[in-house]
Amino acid sequence: MAAPVVANGPGKEENRGGGGGSSIGRPTNPMVTPLLTDLYQFTMAYAYWKAGKHNERAVFDLYFRKNPFGGEYTVFAGLDECIKLIANFKFTEDEIAFIQASLPPSCEIGFYNYLRGIDCSDVEIHAISEGFVVFPKIPLMRVEGPVAVVQLLETPLLNLVNYASLVATNAARHRFVAGKSKLLLEFGLRRAQGPDGGIGASKYCYMGGFDATSNVAAGQLFGIPLRGTHSHAFVSSFMSPDEIVEKSLNSFDGSSVCKDFVSSVQSWLSKLKRSQLLGGIFGETNQSEIAAFVSYALAFPQNFLALVDTYDVMRSGIPNFCAVALALNDLGYKAVGIRLDSGDLAYLSCETRKFFQGIEKEFKIAGFGKTSITASNDLNEETLDALNKQGHEVDAFGIGTHLVTCYAQPALGGVFKLVEINKQPRIKLSEDVSKRSYRLYGKEGYPLVDIMTGENEPPPKVGERILCRHPFNESKRAYVVPQRVEELMKCFWPGQSGKVREELQPIKLIRERCINQLDLMRPDHMRRLNPTPYKVSVSAKLYDFIHFLWLNEAPVGELE
Repeated sequence: MAAPVVANGPGKEENRGGGGGSSIGRPTNPMVTPLLTDLYQFTMAYAYWKAGKHNERAVFDLYFRKNPFGGEYTVFAGLDECIKLIANFKFTEDEIAFIQASLPPSCEIGFYNYLRGIDCSDVEIHAISEGFVVFPKIPLMRVEGPVAVVQLLETPLLNLVNYASLVATNAARHRFVAGKSKLLLEFGLRRAQGPDGGIGASKYCYMGGFDATSNVAAGQLFGIPLRGTHSHAFVSSFMSPDEIVEKSLNSFDGSSVCKDFVSSVQSWLSKLKRSQLLGGIFGETNQSEIAAFVSYALAFPQNFLALVDTYDVMRSGIPNFCAVALALNDLGYKAVGIRLDSGDLAYLSCETRKFFQGIEKEFKIAGFGKTSITASNDLNEETLDALNKQGHEVDAFGIGTHLVTCYAQPALGGVFKLVEINKQPRIKLSEDVSKRSYRLYGKEGYPLVDIMTGENEPPPKVGERILCRHPFNESKRAYVVPQRVEELMKCFWPGQSGKVREELQPIKLIRERCINQLDLMRPDHMRRLNPTPYKVSVSAKLYDFIHFLWLNEAPVGELE
């Protein structure tokens, strides 16, 4: 883990930015530096400096225009890494030398001296808490500070938020389709877009509701639970049980030793063949497969989970697994379960469950019928939904490619827009402006609407009727009497304002927040097909102000 850092402002010993509190670590990815930005941010910074505007106070909003994956909600993620960038924003001499070599030689040397002195100690950041469910047009972050500095932050902040929020939302959608009772495992590292994509996917899929990852590096960095057993290559690497040299296995409680575990497994396999309930389902099973299963069980008797589809699931894989599991049971161990990685997952899981239940009934092995079944093999939202409709007996899903690559939609499309300069509101005519954001809840506890108000407007109050207007369509409006009001923006980097800084939370607490947030949403907003749009509105005063700005800024045509 990265070591904590001290302030980057001159003479500061507290958190960078003057926020106080515990130290903030460095970004997870060492490539996240002040150079992780687009060239035009530096050309604009120079132009601001040249014009003497670089220290003018500017406010930018970071938000997105449309929910991903055809849905009606998004999970906000990446804030933790943004604040770590802010806390460590300082140019090195090598970086300044590279910038100087990249800009035209006509740029004055004083600009590079200016870059040497800047940090984010005078930047103020308000944001929605990470893990919150969010909606289009509502600002996720509001960044205020010297215009040149804030402009340099645009690209890295968008980079850190866009993918994080996209993959966290993808994970949440998979969780919603799978259901709360299923174990979800992120298996996407080998298919992710490079190391950074793999690490980020593991982190934000866990935040979005997955239970564990196969990514060992992510497990070390973030404390995410790890899961994984073996591949088809392990199974096919064995030829027969004869190559197993060490055959003994201590019992679970250490009171006895099975000197020939292989023979015990073969004995159980013979019993299964003679079984009245199971007889006829299989004949001779694959011996290289049983050799692999026995070897894995000898190595991990308390964590035995077998991949059963290398040869034939019902005629070899399942009987071989059960023979090993029953031999382990004789020694006091409980096998974890099986994994299916191909074929008709609904049918095979149901047939496997019947096989397990038959063993429990015939051999009086309590709980064997509930042995875990894991499914993998290029799963996505659609296949999970199809499995639910067909009926299946899968307890856990291992999901990779479609999850981590966000195959259904490659980008979120977040934007970073100037809304104020020197306390004067600015507006791009295709966008809206916003100030403060609130979530209004109804009688049943569900969120009803998010509303943006002007900075100086009184906040909505519980039990008091407020007019909520569509930002653009004047005919769309409704009165709301909120039963609970929640202000969305909190101060995560106070700069020189003296405000109390919200502490960054560990990922497990952010995950809990995300799950709780998703539970609060009305089911029709969450469904996969034709979800109900969630309402985002503005107050009557802000509506009038936005349209006043539009009228003042829009050019007036002239007809001749």
